[in-house]
Amino acid sequence: MKVLVTGFEPFGGDAVNASAEAVTALAGRWTGPEELVTAILPVEFDEVRGADGPLLRLLDEHAPDVVVAVGLAGGVSEVRVERVAINLMDARIPDNGGAQPVDAPVVDGGPAARFTTLPAKAAVAAVREAGIPAGVTYSAGTYVCNATFYALQHALAGRPGVLSGFVHVPRTTEELGAQESASALADGGEPHLPVDALARALEIVVRTALGAARGEVGEPAVAAGTLH
Repeated sequence: MKVLVTGFEPFGGDAVNASAEAVTALAGRWTGPEELVTAILPVEFDEVRGADGPLLRLLDEHAPDVVVAVGLAGGVSEVRVERVAINLMDARIPDNGGAQPVDAPVVDGGPAARFTTLPAKAAVAAVREAGIPAGVTYSAGTYVCNATFYALQHALAGRPGVLSGFVHVPRTTEELGAQESASALADGGEPHLPVDALARALEIVVRTALGAARGEVGEPAVAAGTLH
């Protein structure tokens, strides 16, 4: 089996992007036996959703069995496995190419939403069991992360058997220059997790998905919904 995991370049004035740091660390610790392909995507709407963009080129070139796209969610304190991508681009800030779409579809004529095919609940349970904060969430926003998630699910809708989805990670402890390894600072500062913890969480998500692809892992019948 082959796995594709992607992160993002820095954006919004940041010097680093935790998703790229985590994906790079994952590549460094991966031992297989499945082949792992990693890539860092541009934070540009047209690049991540375009037919000639790097995301779809990677899918065509490598024909992966599992795809996990990873992005940064600043201000969160846990690793988040997203369930729903919406067909909407509504950018509060320009992307790295200067584009700032407002109320525009990711894919013209596409359905309003696309759902993950990753075993989200099982993956979150496994990450939590490893002592890393994690949760299932239901909005990937309306920026490039969501556009990537939607474009990914849309592209793979016609490829049955491929498991794919999106994971958001918090900022890294290393980026913030903090010494604490906890997920949130005691003084109310921005939440963070160490790069190693993020890489471990991604590895668990990937291996859980591989287990599902082999028919060894199923989604637990437990609630993971929200009240708001």
